[in-house]
Amino acid sequence: MPLLINLNSFILKIVRCIALGLFGLMILLAISSCGTKKPESAGNSEAFKPVFDTVKVFFGTNRVEKGLHYLDSSMSRINNPNIDDKFRTYRFHYVYWRRVKGDNKNALLYADSMLMMAKKSIPQKQYVVNYVEANLAIGDAYFSLQQYNNAYQHYFEAFKVGKKNINNGALSDYSYRVGMILYKMDHYKAAAGYFKESYRLYVPTGDKFADFYRNQELIDNIGLSFKHNNEPDSAIFYFNKDLNYIDQNTPVFKNRANMIEMAKGVVYKNKAEILILEKNYGEAIDLLKKSIAINLKKGNDNSDAELAEIKLSQLYLDNNEIDNNLLSLLKNLKFQLDSVKNTNAEADWNRLMSRYYENQKEFLKALKYLQVYNTLKDSNVNKLNLLKESAVNEQLTNFEKQYQIDNLRDHNKIQQVYLCVAVMCALMGLFIIFLIFRNWKNSKHDVQIVNALNKQVNIQKENLEKTLEELKSNSLEKDRILRTVAHDLRNPIGGIASLTLAMADDGYTDEQKELINLIGETSNNSLELINEILEVTGNGSAQLNKELVEINSLTSRCVELLRFKAAEKNQEIKLDLLETPEELLISREKIWRVIGNLISNAIKFSPVNGIIYVKISRYKNAVKITVKDAGIGIPENLKDKIFNTFTEAKRPGTAGEKSFGLGLSISKQIIENHDGKIWFENNNSKGITFNVSLPKQVQKESPVSKN
Repeated sequence: MPLLINLNSFILKIVRCIALGLFGLMILLAISSCGTKKPESAGNSEAFKPVFDTVKVFFGTNRVEKGLHYLDSSMSRINNPNIDDKFRTYRFHYVYWRRVKGDNKNALLYADSMLMMAKKSIPQKQYVVNYVEANLAIGDAYFSLQQYNNAYQHYFEAFKVGKKNINNGALSDYSYRVGMILYKMDHYKAAAGYFKESYRLYVPTGDKFADFYRNQELIDNIGLSFKHNNEPDSAIFYFNKDLNYIDQNTPVFKNRANMIEMAKGVVYKNKAEILILEKNYGEAIDLLKKSIAINLKKGNDNSDAELAEIKLSQLYLDNNEIDNNLLSLLKNLKFQLDSVKNTNAEADWNRLMSRYYENQKEFLKALKYLQVYNTLKDSNVNKLNLLKESAVNEQLTNFEKQYQIDNLRDHNKIQQVYLCVAVMCALMGLFIIFLIFRNWKNSKHDVQIVNALNKQVNIQKENLEKTLEELKSNSLEKDRILRTVAHDLRNPIGGIASLTLAMADDGYTDEQKELINLIGETSNNSLELINEILEVTGNGSAQLNKELVEINSLTSRCVELLRFKAAEKNQEIKLDLLETPEELLISREKIWRVIGNLISNAIKFSPVNGIIYVKISRYKNAVKITVKDAGIGIPENLKDKIFNTFTEAKRPGTAGEKSFGLGLSISKQIIENHDGKIWFENNNSKGITFNVSLPKQVQKESPVSKN
């Protein structure tokens, strides 16, 4: 039923076209709803990567200014730095101005430049990472400048992009910052929750030390939140967990021992505060002294050391160790505060000095220090009030609601897309029903046509079977005639071979004997060809009798025989043999026949006065025989047929020589039976080049074969 099948195929094609159209529409609508897609590209350039690694080492070992100088000089030598190179450069400058210089205004300028580069970043994944990092940097700078509304806006922008792109790293950074804000606002329980969430979502950056340092800081912050929330057991649990975590990683980061000691010193101070609450003063004093000894070192966290000294001074005061320990510690602390500013520590230092002089009954001095303490305390309280007045919870709630509204708006667009698709599907369904109905209506007529066509096909099938039988019979008849002709030719050619053998013993000249021998060899080869034809037509295949044959000698004799034939057309055969002999395991007569066929064809299809090149060369693990002519070549429409038996590609030679279309077919069979290969190539100008490769299958190696 071919016609019915074709009609159904036509319907299926229509349905597929409609479906593809709908799919394309869905993709277009989805792209339009998501915005323009950014092009793809790589991250930092190869020239910048070693610079980035070196600067990171400088910054990680508190040699920030040296690292920044190296960065700027290196960037001036990089041709056409890409967007990510510039982004990282601005990031290093931002860190320098914010953390080293404490200049948040200059830091904000570099953060704005980071955001500008982030908006140009590609691909999408890199865009998200850079965009989030830039917004967090701007938020941190605004937060330090007490512009809290701007800070929250950029924090939430980072959160929104991170959440939309399922970027846990961005969500972890956002949770960390919200936790820090809530901690400063005394919302310790909520802060602990955000710190835990940041720890849970943290994504490794590839910098193992940075990952370790961030995680230990989060564990410490969780402990601090529980401490201030009057949950000492939980606080001690997290401080001990942090110390164990630091000890486990100390052997891994031997080159960062100083940074690890700084982190451990901070945890010692925080744990000591819990021990003070539990009135375990001896262990608390030991931990505070350890913390101070670590972080008072040059380049370490001197501000944290000053806070630890305040705690230790308070312990001395509470335990009436005033004369010796307290005064000495406070004097040292004053010297440190003159070098490293710390407003919180400075306020408490004045309070402790006031208490000291109060104990010494020097009330005027005590009053003076108390007044300074109150001034500094009021300043710190005012800063905290500004933070509390910023209503962070309300701000974040508003941002969250706006984010939900945006999501609902996007969801509404998607629903509209789905509605359009549903309408299109309904229309497509109606169209399919219409096509099925029309097909059913016309099916009876189609069946009649198909039946008529089937009858015609059956008749054609019967005719084809009869034709095949006739072809088979003709093929058998052809083989019979061929065997008869070959059999009848064998006796006279055999006689010629015998006569030449007898004549060779008579008194002829050397030249005449050479000609007689050539006639004899040709007769023997012709007999071999006749035997092969009889064998092929009788059994379907011919047997190979292989022996070791020196290929140079075989080819030379074949060429010498055919020089006389070439001389009839005033042609020249040029022969290029191997420099050293090469023996191959082949059938002498059959390979002789192949070489003879190729040279005879070259003579036949080359013009008068033409030159024929015969060359033997080593080709990979084989020997290659090349026959090249400048004759009439092979037309494009016959190239695929020349190796066929009794091919229609046969053509007369340049002097009208007759072609039987059998030589190349026999040659191909012979070469393939020798596990070789025969092929031809067009010359640049005219003519053709035939190549034959025969594998080296010598039974034992000879010294010349090793060359």
